[in-house]
Amino acid sequence: MTTAAQAAGTDGNDAFRQRLLGALAESIADDGYRATTVAGIVRRARTSRRTFYEHFADKEACFLALLAEKNQDLIRAVTSAIDFGAPWEAQVRQAITSYIATVEAEPALTVSWIRELPSLGTRAQALQRDMLETFVTLVQTLSETEEMKAAGIPPVRRQVAIIMLGGLRELIAWTVEDDASLSGIIETSVQSATALLRAGLDPA
Repeated sequence: MTTAAQAAGTDGNDAFRQRLLGALAESIADDGYRATTVAGIVRRARTSRRTFYEHFADKEACFLALLAEKNQDLIRAVTSAIDFGAPWEAQVRQAITSYIATVEAEPALTVSWIRELPSLGTRAQALQRDMLETFVTLVQTLSETEEMKAAGIPPVRRQVAIIMLGGLRELIAWTVEDDASLSGIIETSVQSATALLRAGLDPA
């Protein structure tokens, strides 16, 4: 049985962990991942290096934990934005609009995820693959709604989902790097995704 003291200790640990993750996100926004240091993270979090190392082995481990958490937030945001009773084209628009709006809230972190994560070694590459697989599964699940079936759209193949997600991710990175608004790519992204889905329609 968990005592009140143990529960309080767990809550405290979670609070410190969230403060450290938040501090890392702030540092990436201000200075970029490469220039971020453990010392800078703990200073922003107003805690100690000892506390940091109680939660994370190093800066990379903290970064991976942050990205894994943000990925789950993104999945939830996209899923909750979709009206599964709406026409399929509207569902596509809802999903993409939510995706872009969510990543637009933290553009520096988004670019860091896209550009820097692949170069950080085995642990990072495994996370990157897991994150992509999570979204591939989501795209495939969304393509199997009743509205999609009624429109004659077959389930999205894995390769097509990867193309769709990879293209959107690269477009987002280029747009942020050009200091342009991500809202400006919504229409192009929706049209491209819709075209890919229409390409799978059975001939009349």
